[in-house]
This record gives sequence, structure tokens and C-alpha cells, in this order.
Amino acid sequence: MEAEGISWIEEPTLQQDYAGHASIREALSIPVQMGENWYGPDEMQKAVDAKACDFGMPDLMKIGGVTGWLKASAIAEQHGLPMSSHIFQEFSAHVLAVSPTAHLLEKMDMAGPVLEPLLKFKDGQAHFGNEAGAGVR
Repeated sequence: MEAEGISWIEEPTLQQDYAGHASIREALSIPVQMGENWYGPDEMQKAVDAKACDFGMPDLMKIGGVTGWLKASAIAEQHGLPMSSHIFQEFSAHVLAVSPTAHLLEKMDMAGPVLEPLLKFKDGQAHFGNEAGAGVR
């Protein structure tokens, strides 16, 4: 896999297997990303303590909403862990923008068919509108 130029592998074993992730991370030069299945900042802290990942990718809903995200963001900042988002781009763009170790916004327009698109993308960047809140209509 290393010869293929893969940027990272995502949750290569069971989410709660922090030791397994750490072993995989140690064995490869490909970075390991995990977090889309962390249910709360305490699970993120367990992964960080186990040195289980190179990148964190919390899911805004599963991590505990905005409050949980901000706690996760503080953990990431304390440990220098680059943090990306997992889906919910309309809301994730806002919390990622205030995350000191922001890495990437996952762009999956799953709600696009039922939302008026107020979050615009140009040249690989998310652009917020001038509306209050997440700008979802």
C-alpha cells in the first residue's frame, strides 16, 4: 500500500481497538486516521493516549455536537493532532473553522438534494454565506 501513494488509511481495525490501531500505525509509514466513530471526547482521549492515530476525524453528531467538538478540538490542540471533519459539511465547516489543528473538511453532499446550497465551494475552499447560523435552508 505504501507504494501507492495513499495519504492515510481510515480506521483500519475495530474503532475501539486502540492498541490495534497503534500497532498498525507503528508498522506502516502511511498515516492512520480515526474518529468518525468516537462517541464523545473521552473516546478521542483514549485514542490519543494509545497513540492510535496520526489524524483525528470526529463526527460532529457522534462527538457530542458543538460542545463535544470544542472539547475534542482542545484535545487535538494539546497533542498537535490534525483534525478533520466527518460528513455534515454544512455544520462541520463552521466548527472546523475554529479548530486550531484543522486539517480537512470532508465534503460529502449527502443533504444536497433537500437543502438549498448556502455553503459554496470554490478552488478547494468552503465559503460561508452571509446568513446567521449554519446557513441551512
